[in-house]
Amino acid sequence: MFEIVVSKKSGDFIETAVCNRATCEVGKSRDSLIRVKGWSVAPRHVRFEKDLAGIFVEDVSLGFGLTVNGESCKRFGPLSHDDIVAFADYEIKAIDQKVDDGSDDKEKGYSALEGATEGYVEAPLNDYMAWAKLVHTELMRKLDLGRVHLDEMGHEELCAFLEDLIQKSIQDLAKGVPESINKDRLKKIVLDETVNLGAIEDLLADPDVTEVMVNCHDDIYVEKAGKLVKTDVQYSSPDAVLSTIERIISPLGRRIDESSPMVDARLRDGSRVNAIIPPLALRGPCLTIRKFSVKKLQSSDLIGFGAVSEGMVELLSNTVIWKRNVIVSGGTGSGKTTLLNVLSNYIPMSERVVTVEDAAELQLVQPHVVSLEARPANMEGRGQVTIRELVKNCLRMRPDRIVVGECRGGEALDMLQAMNTGHDGSLTTAHANTPRDMLRRLEVMVLMSGMDLPIMAIREQISSAVHMIVQQTRFPDGSRRVTSITEITGIEGDTIALSEIFRFEQEGYDSDGRVRGSFKATGQIPVFYEELRERGINLNLEIFKT
Repeated sequence: MFEIVVSKKSGDFIETAVCNRATCEVGKSRDSLIRVKGWSVAPRHVRFEKDLAGIFVEDVSLGFGLTVNGESCKRFGPLSHDDIVAFADYEIKAIDQKVDDGSDDKEKGYSALEGATEGYVEAPLNDYMAWAKLVHTELMRKLDLGRVHLDEMGHEELCAFLEDLIQKSIQDLAKGVPESINKDRLKKIVLDETVNLGAIEDLLADPDVTEVMVNCHDDIYVEKAGKLVKTDVQYSSPDAVLSTIERIISPLGRRIDESSPMVDARLRDGSRVNAIIPPLALRGPCLTIRKFSVKKLQSSDLIGFGAVSEGMVELLSNTVIWKRNVIVSGGTGSGKTTLLNVLSNYIPMSERVVTVEDAAELQLVQPHVVSLEARPANMEGRGQVTIRELVKNCLRMRPDRIVVGECRGGEALDMLQAMNTGHDGSLTTAHANTPRDMLRRLEVMVLMSGMDLPIMAIREQISSAVHMIVQQTRFPDGSRRVTSITEITGIEGDTIALSEIFRFEQEGYDSDGRVRGSFKATGQIPVFYEELRERGINLNLEIFKT
């Protein structure tokens, strides 16, 4: 708890307020603890933050600036009662609400923590984070003073060097770290935030975790068994999250800043990464990591998970082997990419495959694979290479098949044209809730290409290019299933004709809240099965019996 007092530089009192949280802001925004006006005042201008060391002030105005005791700064602290924070026409004092017993504020905080219990009792996580922030600041000071060239060190050498320096930083703190703080744990927290992925390092190492979501530095969730779970881990500060993001994207030649506040990337193991930072992310840098599966799943694994039936797998394998064009449709996190990887196993080893992705995550087993990855623009706004450009280029690379990680825009037109021009057996994914919705979305994506095509021409293109739509669904219990396999059989009037071959029929929930249901054949036989039979190729038709 601390008090903020705002006055005019002329001396006129404006307002005083008590902050009951760790952080509070002053600015134009209605959400500010104290709201002030002025053309040179930002919505979020000044942030005050209290930790074990005291109260710190930070400029969050994105360019309007602030001063402390007449000197410009980005961040300053801990503040004393005499320090004056100023911006625009305003002066601010921050006053700690601790009871004054004649001792130093820092000293009181430390002694209260150390003397709380008899014997060793480990401090709560918030205290660790506060101390990690202090140690990290001291570490950065030592690195600046030493003018150390960290870029010249290998990873192991760098870790050993920083570990030693972190140990010295802990020892050099004015009052020393209290006994309730485990020094080894504190050292690991700071080291992970400096050279690794920080608080989420252990989460990513957990084999049961499939996704990690950092909403802000102290609000981190994971996905386990298809369900979201809040964790008790956190970063020491928003800057620590931002540093983690920069360490991920820098080796890939990508950037993130105020002019380009969003980025897609990948970890070394192939895990998919999305990051977004202020001013778009209001609570601080946000990081989402979809973990890369070390084990490449097979169709037998999907059957074991209850995601598909054996009959569906047989149909899908023949669909790929006999070069039908397939779109895997589904919502976010429904398992589209996983299914696409499984389907790619059935592409013959003798064929040349070209893959196109935003962030490379496909795992093809074929020996003759060319993997292409899109590239964002550089700091000057140049050098961008889009998915659409890559799809166009791969047509000149003599592919037998084209696999596009996800169609989400004008590249859909180029993908359809490729499917119609001798590249049968191509695969892609797209977002949609049903096969019929997938067709509507395809129409919209084609229109996004900028080509002024009649809607009927687009539908004719879709009906002749796409053969099968595989619908993937994620259920409330976290399970993922193929809920429909639908064949496109042509066009009737102005409507694309669909024939559902298999479907999943939900029958309710069991006592544990898991979805109950069964996979059923509709009795329809795919048109391409009939075509293959006419060519003298015998396929198992028993799987289509109801």
